[in-house]
Amino acid sequence: MAEWTWRFEKADGTEVQPVVQPEEFTTQGDAESWIGEVWKELLEGGAEQVFLFEDSTQIYGPMSLREASEA
Repeated sequence: MAEWTWRFEKADGTEVQPVVQPEEFTTQGDAESWIGEVWKELLEGGAEQVFLFEDSTQIYGPMSLREASEA
């Protein structure tokens, strides 16, 4: 079974630890729903962009959390 994970970074690409610890995601939809619920807290905690991985394969990113706040 695939494991879906997020990588959290500052705008300059430096990896940061998220202020909200992600759970274990078994589907892409679960991972995306979670980020949709906590992105504001992540941004306030220093994460400015995220990447989504399925196991070790990058699915997409960088996705800006700042752009979401400006929408």
